[in-house]
Amino acid sequence: MNASFSCLIIDDDAGFVSMLAKVINQEGGLVTSCPNLAEARGEMERRAHDLVVLDNRLPDGTGFAFYPELVRRSPNALVIMITGVPELAQAVELTRNGVCDYLTKPLNVADFVACLRRAVVRLAHPDAGAVLDELTGDAPPMREVVASLRHAARHCEATVLLLGETGSGKDLAARMLHRLTYGSEAAKRPYVPVNCSALPAEMIEAELFGSEKGAYTGADKRRAGLIEGADGGTLFLDEITEMPLAHQAKLLRFLESREYRPLGGNALREFAGRIIAATNRSLEAEVKQGRFREDLLFRLSVTPIHLPALRERISDLDQLLEAVLNQLCAKYNRKKPLVRPNDLEALRRHSFPGNVRELRNLVERGLLHTGEDEAWLQLDSRWLTASSAARTENGDIPPPAAPTRQLNALDQQEYRLIQEALVAERGGIRRAASRLGITHQALLRRLEKWPELRQAAQRPP
Repeated sequence: MNASFSCLIIDDDAGFVSMLAKVINQEGGLVTSCPNLAEARGEMERRAHDLVVLDNRLPDGTGFAFYPELVRRSPNALVIMITGVPELAQAVELTRNGVCDYLTKPLNVADFVACLRRAVVRLAHPDAGAVLDELTGDAPPMREVVASLRHAARHCEATVLLLGETGSGKDLAARMLHRLTYGSEAAKRPYVPVNCSALPAEMIEAELFGSEKGAYTGADKRRAGLIEGADGGTLFLDEITEMPLAHQAKLLRFLESREYRPLGGNALREFAGRIIAATNRSLEAEVKQGRFREDLLFRLSVTPIHLPALRERISDLDQLLEAVLNQLCAKYNRKKPLVRPNDLEALRRHSFPGNVRELRNLVERGLLHTGEDEAWLQLDSRWLTASSAARTENGDIPPPAAPTRQLNALDQQEYRLIQEALVAERGGIRRAASRLGITHQALLRRLEKWPELRQAAQRPP
């Protein structure tokens, strides 16, 4: 097997090095080892390495003190620090300064493999950054998603349909597919996300296809549409089931022919790029209820990819938490705090009705409430317990009613998620919509569809 990356291990424990090398070889890595810092300096002079596994206690110094020099010598290498005597201050300092992972001895091999795979993904796709971090996981459902996205990236002409609950990462998957499709050119190609539920019904055609001067009252000049803006790149049609039935026929013709005509125009324009659609609803159920065209369903379902809910891949939680925390610390230029073990356990027990988006919101709020010099992330533990739909707090909000009619599996899932969000937000519809990651109007439409849910939306006096 050809090696896909090179790894330098700096550790004086021959047995431990042999064990690490075996694992790294199995993951496709070519290993070189050095028992001390002096030999490591010589090795780094001779060749560059993609990954460095650095022990902290070495015969001629510490990995902690050597790390700044390592960064100067190998600025592009990812570094995994391993120590037998973990120190909180060191962990905070190293992660703040770019260490990929900080592991402790005795080493859990499964943890090391997970850490190694994250590093390999970052090496293979350095331009994908946070998007890949949030989508890559060791849980089988996520590995299947990533494999499907890689396969779909080879067929730009095929429309991809992303399915999954609100907050499960459909937008991230769309962005990842854009990057995988265009590779190093992705940053130069347009990526145009369109929230179909946010488009004004009377302006959908003009917004999507564009309009010519004089096409409607007030159209005093030609206006490019969203499709034209995405030409040569990716058009992402999110919440596709919110597209009004009256406009679905034109959307179908566009998907089939890749041609469109601006409002008020005569000439056809051609779209050259990738088209991705997404929904958190069952298209089959929407067809049965007369809200979605069956032929449009068939056109969209050429390449369906299902994004699992976070509770279906809870084994990825630690990895996701790390990725989200890294992104947010970079965003706010903050030192990276640590997560208390009891908070981590509470997160693992949480149902996450809002999925990865809820996790991100929770961590972001915690980070903003964490002092600059505090070592621990200040998570709001009340948030973790408030969303349990199985109980209510002090009886303030009555238990939500059951659906008044039989629902299909996906609608049952959506119904339950809305219940949980309304209970957790103590009846606040706007806050529940934000928690679910949908617009206020979209949640109101769900409440019109399922009026019994309004019982959960009644604020206590």
